[in-house]
This record gives sequence, structure tokens and C-alpha cells, in this order.
Amino acid sequence: MKQWFDPTPIDIPDDLKNAIGGHPLIAESLVRRGFTSVEQAQQFLNPAQYIPTSSDDLPDIDKAVDRLRRAIANKEQILVWGDFDVDGQTSTALLVSALRGLGATVAYHIPDRFTEGHGVHLPTLKTYLDEGVELVLTCDTGISAHDAIDYANSRGVDVVITDHHTLSPTLPNAYAVVNPMRLTDGHPLRELPGVGTAYKVVEALYGSQSTEHLLDLVAMGIVADVMVQVDDTRYLLQQGLEVLRHEPRAGLKALMERAKIDPQYLTEMDIGFSLAPRLNAVGRLANANAAVELLTATDDAIINERVTELEGLNQKRRFLTRQVYGAAQQQIKEDPSLLKYAALVVAGQGWHTGVVGIVASRLAEDYGSPVIVLSEQEGRLSGSARSVTGANIIEAIRTQSGLLNSFGGHNMAAGLSMPSDNLFEFRRGLSQVVRNMLGKSEIVPQLSIDGYLSFAEINLALAEDISRLAPFGNGNPPLTLATTSVQVKKRRTMGSRGDHLDLTLVDENENEQRVVWWFGDADAIPDGQFDIAYTLRENVFNGKREALVEWVDVRQSAKQAVTVQQPSYEIIDYRQHPNPLAALNEIQQQYPDALVFVEGDKRVSGYSRYALQSCETLIVWTMPPSQPIWNAILDITNPQRLVLFNNYPKFKSSKALLEYVAGMAKYAFNHRDGLISMDDMTNATALPSQIIQLSIESINQSQSLQFTPVKEDTYSIKLDAEKTGTTRISDDNISQISMLLKEVHAYRLYLTS
Repeated sequence: MKQWFDPTPIDIPDDLKNAIGGHPLIAESLVRRGFTSVEQAQQFLNPAQYIPTSSDDLPDIDKAVDRLRRAIANKEQILVWGDFDVDGQTSTALLVSALRGLGATVAYHIPDRFTEGHGVHLPTLKTYLDEGVELVLTCDTGISAHDAIDYANSRGVDVVITDHHTLSPTLPNAYAVVNPMRLTDGHPLRELPGVGTAYKVVEALYGSQSTEHLLDLVAMGIVADVMVQVDDTRYLLQQGLEVLRHEPRAGLKALMERAKIDPQYLTEMDIGFSLAPRLNAVGRLANANAAVELLTATDDAIINERVTELEGLNQKRRFLTRQVYGAAQQQIKEDPSLLKYAALVVAGQGWHTGVVGIVASRLAEDYGSPVIVLSEQEGRLSGSARSVTGANIIEAIRTQSGLLNSFGGHNMAAGLSMPSDNLFEFRRGLSQVVRNMLGKSEIVPQLSIDGYLSFAEINLALAEDISRLAPFGNGNPPLTLATTSVQVKKRRTMGSRGDHLDLTLVDENENEQRVVWWFGDADAIPDGQFDIAYTLRENVFNGKREALVEWVDVRQSAKQAVTVQQPSYEIIDYRQHPNPLAALNEIQQQYPDALVFVEGDKRVSGYSRYALQSCETLIVWTMPPSQPIWNAILDITNPQRLVLFNNYPKFKSSKALLEYVAGMAKYAFNHRDGLISMDDMTNATALPSQIIQLSIESINQSQSLQFTPVKEDTYSIKLDAEKTGTTRISDDNISQISMLLKEVHAYRLYLTS
């Protein structure tokens, strides 16, 4: 629950009120957001009234366009170098599509998150230059790639940078540097994302030729990168949404079909909650070149293959996100002093770096403050930052650069790494800077209410009226409305995976209202009277238009304290059954559609943690190893019935676990081309990934068989010829593994009691 702030009274000019019309909330919201004249308001509401800014305003754009035209005319080999988030993927796809449309010879490269990281990876660049690349064109990256650009120059290869990230103290020595951050504060192009910057270059390159067919990609990148929706950025999003609704490219159309989105009624929320996460998943967990292939492909077979790949990765991302989010919230609960800082910084052993940015975004929304989520591996912390209005997170991080190995980003999002020992000093120093930026001493989750309504006032006409303010997002949040003294009448789950909650609330006058809580926490549904904050928008479901109310927050009613309902499951308890396999067979016959969660037991067929989906009956054959994993299992499956067994691999000592993991490595070395994944090992051991990572470190210390990471979740097993025998494992590693195994054992004993 957050601290609510009621709307302050405001005077609305009569001419604005008359010109805007509709519900008073619309004009009030426009004035509160700084649109006090009729002209400003109309330009905001209607893109046809807005005059877009010329691409010529961007520094170096003339040089960039001239160089590209020369490369196209001379049939030079152009390499587009992007980034692995959605902004980088869409930027790359946009430039590749646009250049191919002009007959250019063009290839593209998206760096691997794990092996190359952000930016222009010099060894990879050398390979491309050796293969004959004659011009490098970056997008959503490059502004800090001084060494790589100097090397390209030494080889006689020009580099044109298109980027939007914060400028380094000196610009790279590139042929052209097109970056809206070079413009003055308040310039209409300054808040462009990487894909918006790339689009402006293409707009200038195409001259009188239309570039509207590229705006679907621009809209995707603006929403996914949470850009401030002002001026030309908002205009491009409005235009791009229209392209997505009527003429989306084949890859995005297929992605919408898989996500069950009707393009005709697509909104920015569909991008933010359905399409962008699918694209982000491939960049976070695999190689994002597959996403660019999807966005540029026209062959149905390739498109279907890529969409299927994205679906599987997105399912894994969802589980990992919930697991890390749950672990972070547990850490905050156990150490409330973390909220005494002006910036929330949390860190965990083995948290998947591919999802820490998503978790940081959720926590920033929860607590209304800048958040940094870090994963610890081998004495090094790396992760992502997300900020709030008023706190330029990259500048705040820059003040702590002496404690960091690396950092980069922009005012709302950033990435960084540091030695683990620097965490406390970094947290303290960062918070002092953020405190000065925000003018507050500690984190107090806040919520601004735009207006109070009764349930009787909510209808489709009002939802349509409010939609005039859309698209919503950073810089233009949806209206947060509230109704007092309500209570829950009934509830059910909804969605193909049962991820969401469909509630019927009733107010004091017995007016009922349906409220949807996306990814709702069943544990937090209030019991008794409470006040609810929500958003209201028009929605189309099964071809029928409706007013959709979406849960935001609740607070204690002035008339009654809020208590929390506990989730109710039908429990079938086989934890002490003398013949569990026979009992499993019996229960599967009774519930043939039941899902079986099983790890570390080849006798039973079922699903590991990353393959789970919504089900009515969940058979828990393997006891989960930790509370965050158990919470994530329940969140993903959202069952009505739990069938509990008491099975799990029993490692009595750290030595036994290390021998088991080493045995898996030997098998992979001999039979699987030396490749083994973290998924393989967690599935086989039924343990948290951080224990497996510590085991890998210990084996690498002591044995000739070595785990070499090739991706975050994948290792190549190689033989180190210089290690002829075993050496001693550090006492610290053994102690940590033993302690974590004891925690897992204690937790499972708790679950079986």
C-alpha cells in the first residue's frame, strides 16, 4: 500500500474547458500536465495538429546522410551494429529494412548480452572488418565506444553513430555522431529513443520518399524503452500505433496473433505488457539477432519459427522475473532499513542478470523511487537501474564511478557493475546524491490520485473520453482514479495461464464493478471495506467494447481496517504416503489434466520450474527448495487444487553435491559436445541456481574439468591440461555451499511439517 495524495483544486480556463469538452477530468488533467492553452492541448491530443520537428535539427545528421548515400551508391558493405534490448532490436531492424529498401548491401549484428555485453565489442568488430565491412552504422549504442571507433578508423573504416544515451565527457572520433542528447534541454527531439533517432536519420536519407512503414518499429521502441512521451516522441508514438493497428509488418502481426491481440484495437499497453516482453526475452535469455530476423523477415516459416522461440523464452523469463522479484521483496521485508535510503539497492547471489532490469522497474513502481537490482557472481555485482521523475539515474551513478567497473545508460535506466565489497559504500553514496535530486530522505511509496468517482459514474463513455489523453506512459501516466468504502463480492482467475485476477467489487450503495488485477497477488486481496485506486480505459474483449477498470492500489478505509484474505487451495496431502508412486498414479487418473512439478527424479514425468503454466490441479512431486521459487511456482500455475508429495534429491554434504555436479559435467564432456546448461543442473538437483553456481566455482578451483561460460545459462566443459590432479577448494566456498544446503533442507522440512 502506498501513501495517497488527493488532487489539489485547480482553475481551468473557460476557453480550454469549452474547446476540450467531455468530462471535467480531461481538462483538469491537461492543465495539471502543463497544457494550459487551447493550442497546446489540441496538439497534445491530436497528432494532426502537431508540427513535427525537422530531422535537420540533429547534430551531424547531414554528415551521416551524405556518408550513407555514398556507401549505397558505391555498393559498400554496411554493418548495422545494434543492442539487445527492444529499442536496440527495433533500431537495427528499422535501419536494415530502410537501407535494403534503397538497395544497400547491409548486414547487422546484435551483441550477445553475456559474451559481449553492451556497446561495440572490439574482438567482434575486428572479425567483421576482416571480412570486408566498409562502413559501421550503430544504433542505440556507440556513444561511449571510443576504443572500437579508433580501431575502425585505423583500418580506414568510417563509423556513423546513432544513439540516444548520455554523452561521455568527450565524443568518440566517429565520422558522424547523431545523438539527441547533443541538443539543448527542452528541444522537441531531445527525448527520442534509439529507434527514434535512427528513424530521423532514415527520414533525412529518404527525402521525399515515405517512411511511414517504419513507424511500427518506432512505436515499439518508444514504449519498451519507457521514453518520456513529449513533443516528437509522443507524436511518433501516436503515428506508430496507427501503423501497428492497420499495417503492421509480418513479424509483428504474427507476434500479435500468438499474443491474441487484435491489431485494430492495439494500445501502448499491448506493447508494454505483451509484445515488448516477448522481444525482450530473447535479448535477456538468448541471442537477440533472432528478434531482428523476426522483425525483418517476410518468409512465413522463418517468422513462425522465431515466434515459437520467443514464446518459450518468454515463459522462462516470466518465472525468473517472479523468482527474483519475490527474493528482492523478501530481502526488503527482512531488512526494512533498505527503505531508509533515498534509492533502493538490492543484491542477490545468482540472480539472473537477464531479468534484473524488469525487477528494478517493478520495484521502482512499487516504491516510487530509483531502484538498482544487482546479481552477485564470483565477487562481482552487475545489474540494472530504473529511476523515477526527478532523479537522473545515470548522473547519480556517475558520481560513484570510482567504485564501479563499468556503467552506462540514460536518465531513467542504466546498467552497472562493481566489486561486491563496494556495495555498502555505493548504496550510501548514491542515496546521498538521489536525496538531493528528489529532496527526500527515504523511500515512501506514493500515489497521486487524479479524481474520485462512484461506481455508478463508471461507464464506456467515460472510458472513451479518458482515452483521448492516450497513449499513456512515462511523462503522461494514465489517470489514477479512486472509489472509497468498497469490498470484494467475488473473484476468479483469468487469462490463458491464470495469471490475472477478475474481481467483482461492491460499494456502499450496492453498485457492482468488475475490476481486473493484472498479475494480481491473491494473497493481498483485502477482506472487509477498503478504498481502491484504479485506472479506467476502453477495452475490447471477444469483439465487445467495455469499460475496463484496472487495480492500482488499496488503502485502509476510514470506516474499517483492511485485512488480507489468505489464498484458499483444496489440499490433497500425500506427504506421508507409504507408496507415493502408486498414489501419484491414482491422483493422475482422477485429475488427468493435472500438472506435475518434478525435478531431480527420472521416475516421474512432468514439468520443471521454467516450463510450468496455469493449471487447475498442481501436483507437487518435488518439494521446492526455497520460498521465492515456491512463490513463483504458485504465481505461474495459480492452481485451485494442490496435491503435495514429499520428494527431493538429498545431498547430505557439499562434497556429495560437488561430486554429482562434476559427474554431470563429465557426462556432458563425453556425450553432449561439452555443453551443459544451468537449467539442466537445477532440474537434476532441484536446487536454487546460486548453489549450482558456487558448486561450479568450486569445481573450477579444484579439478581439471572446467566450466567455461558461453552464455549466462550455458557452459562449455573443457579439460585444463595444466591441472593434473585435484586441488583444495576454498573454505569459504565449502562453507557457503554447506550453509545454503542446510537452508534448503530446513525449508523443505518446514514444508513437510
